[in-house]
Amino acid sequence: MDLTHRPRRLRQDRVRDLVSETSLEPTDLIAPVFVDATTDERVPIESMPGHERVPVDDAVARVEEVLETGVEAVMLFGIPESKDPEGTRAWADDGVIQEALRQVTSETDAYVITDVCLCEYTDHGHCGPLEEELRGDALADGPACEPTMTVDNDATLAALEKIAVSHARAGADMVAPSGMMDGMVGAIRSALDEAGFEHVPIMSYAAKYESAFYGPFRDAADGAPSFGNRRHYQMDPANAREALREVRLDDEEGADVMMVKPALPYLDIVSAIRREFDHPVAAYNVSGEYAMLHAAAEKGWLDLEAVALESLLSIKRAGADLILTYFAEDVAPQL
Repeated sequence: MDLTHRPRRLRQDRVRDLVSETSLEPTDLIAPVFVDATTDERVPIESMPGHERVPVDDAVARVEEVLETGVEAVMLFGIPESKDPEGTRAWADDGVIQEALRQVTSETDAYVITDVCLCEYTDHGHCGPLEEELRGDALADGPACEPTMTVDNDATLAALEKIAVSHARAGADMVAPSGMMDGMVGAIRSALDEAGFEHVPIMSYAAKYESAFYGPFRDAADGAPSFGNRRHYQMDPANAREALREVRLDDEEGADVMMVKPALPYLDIVSAIRREFDHPVAAYNVSGEYAMLHAAAEKGWLDLEAVALESLLSIKRAGADLILTYFAEDVAPQL
């Protein structure tokens, strides 16, 4: 019996799709939407071609554009009209996300997820209020044994609770804490339950790395730190086992979906979490991954449509159930 042609027989047209091991559907994708309280018109994001900040009153139209492609879920990110050291506009009843939520959830059928973090709302750009501590290598990179500033984890948890509840009250279908604060999932779950929002799930950025791939997003959301970096609360890119520990802690605190961020440089992490846990796994195909493919395509070095689809397939093949991606609207019509 000659079996040498067996692999090729299943690569032929028509049967090829029947035996495909990985499928990607528009309903697997989540489209990010940036809502900007500081503008009355759409503002193109230079480092993310094809994406814009939209004013609050244009949020419904922007989400409807997403829905027309077959993508059913969006994640809202907000740019507030003002900032302060505590990030208080993040939980204001008339805040940018709260206003956009009320409009989007009442006028569209989108499944709306909200980013729960403070970096866009603090005037220093870190993911929570700051406190002094004696630490030579902390955020300000000051001399050894001199006071410097770092994020106050416990004060941040109290703020995240207020943000999540305010989003739920405004109509959020799911909240997604992204600050990598210790205990954030447990704090938010308790706050939501006490406020009567037991039905609102939490998608935790459970394994969020201190990555160089976030640059364009920080332009888009105006959330770059004004000093130092986030290495003391986001994960070391060298670590894999730590990701499993972080996910396990979030699992124990009640997270419903586990997010890995970024996606493409961390497919091994996506795969490991998929093997280890039964919960849905999400991956964030981040702004830098999007921007570098666009830049190569503009040079004529890559076919943008083809590499975008191949990238998302690789994320799905690694084990992601959901993919948050700036390519959502581009890829969905092909599926």
